[in-house]
Amino acid sequence: MVTGQRGRPRSFDREAALDKAMLTFWEHGYEATSISDLTRTLGIGAPSLYAAFGDKRKLFDEVVVVYGSRYGDFAVDALREEPTAGAAIGRILREAAEIYTDPAHPPGCMVISAAANTTSREVAEALRERRLATLAMFESRIRADVASGLLPAGTDARALARYAGAVLQGMSQQSIDGATREELEAVAERALLAWPA
Repeated sequence: MVTGQRGRPRSFDREAALDKAMLTFWEHGYEATSISDLTRTLGIGAPSLYAAFGDKRKLFDEVVVVYGSRYGDFAVDALREEPTAGAAIGRILREAAEIYTDPAHPPGCMVISAAANTTSREVAEALRERRLATLAMFESRIRADVASGLLPAGTDARALARYAGAVLQGMSQQSIDGATREELEAVAERALLAWPA
């Protein structure tokens, strides 16, 4: 018997465990996901979970990073790759319609939905910071377009960034409520009509 491995299967795959934990948190939210839910989903005992990840909060923090790299980077990519802020936001909203309704995982955005049902101030604040960072990226790109003349000089970059964020967050909730990809794509197109020319 190998010491230090008690209660933890030799075949333990940390990445696979993070994937399973992500889907559990995504479906139920931070607050409603219990340690017993996680151990059952991951197929390990509580001591192994604590040994591998620390505690529920630390596991969730890791899951948020994994979620961002798998499902959240589309916004960063669009802002970097598209020629204008308007094209980037349009792409972000269209891709969100696809991602938020993909039947391969729970609907919506985990970062948005997990924040809606937690009483943990630390978790709520960490998720808020992530959402604010996204808004800051939107605003920065919009400001760059204003400075280069791609958007009118009087454009309120902060308000426009918040508008895009509000649409994105609303699309997440609507997907949870059952909106289809096509319905959310229609929302995206309607929202883009308000973009300044």
